[in-house]
Amino acid sequence: MSKEFDALIFIGRFQPFHVAHRKVIQQALKQAEKVVIVIGSAKGPRAIRNPFNFEERQQMILGAFDPEDQARLFCVPVIDTLYNDERWLKTVQQAVGSVLDTTDQHIGLIGHDKDSSSYYLSLFPTWSSVSVPNLKQLSATPIRDQYLLNGAIDAQNLPTSTQDFLGDFLNTPDYAALKAEAAFCRAYRAQWDKAPYDPVLVTTDALLVQAGHVLLIERKHAPGAGLLALPGGFLDQKETLFEGCLRELFEETQIELAEHKITAALHAQHTFDDPYRSARGRTITQVFYFRLPASPKGLPKVLASDDAARAFWLPLSELNSELMFEDHYAIIVKMLGI
Repeated sequence: MSKEFDALIFIGRFQPFHVAHRKVIQQALKQAEKVVIVIGSAKGPRAIRNPFNFEERQQMILGAFDPEDQARLFCVPVIDTLYNDERWLKTVQQAVGSVLDTTDQHIGLIGHDKDSSSYYLSLFPTWSSVSVPNLKQLSATPIRDQYLLNGAIDAQNLPTSTQDFLGDFLNTPDYAALKAEAAFCRAYRAQWDKAPYDPVLVTTDALLVQAGHVLLIERKHAPGAGLLALPGGFLDQKETLFEGCLRELFEETQIELAEHKITAALHAQHTFDDPYRSARGRTITQVFYFRLPASPKGLPKVLASDDAARAFWLPLSELNSELMFEDHYAIIVKMLGI
């Protein structure tokens, strides 16, 4: 018996994969010959909001179905492209095209109604949209939070394949690191419990580029210890955004370049405000992009200090999203147009 669709596409992060996700895929299998599962937030470092990599989430998903259904399921990874919808749309289209011939095919995009996936349903005008209810109004966030903080596995709302994976993952060094980071961020946010309203934190970051290299630091402390980031930090009470940017730059890198030369190289500035960009709480950052001219003396010398374990110049060709803190990879891509 022929299906209504040649293929249905389901986009999500699946952190972790739960029974409401499975319900959507089961519905998609009834309506389509093939189901493409686009797994977002791929190729990034483990973090509280995205603790599991693509292969692990694919394992949870496929393990929830019998071999006959598995043969009709195609999981594809998609990297985060915050602050650039066009790039994200292109990335999704390319990912789907890698496993599916979209020519003369009846393709649909399936997702929960009345949640963030409703937004996705309107972004692909050449694909039909199929909206399905969210079983139990289930969200992965509280399931994930309880798991990372307490090791709790929600058997009622997780397929056996997810439960088995989470049980095994509990005994790994990666889980121990994530648990410590989750506890740190919970304690950090608890400092604001008595505030009359939820705080909005402000940071600044410096994006310095010279001769095809970008200046980065390795973070010394949680959150994100060991990950690479732009030099930056929280704004002091009595300084402007630009002053805060320069102060953090010099504190963390001790760059051997006069302040007036850095200031003269300011090329652009941009505000980055994704609500989920930081696990510490709602944090908005102002990024200042300095395009330093090439110099016969080479790249300015830097030396890590303050909150940085290391400061160094990295060739832009070696940027790796899996090593970058929070949304700093997306910031660099956005501001440099690469």
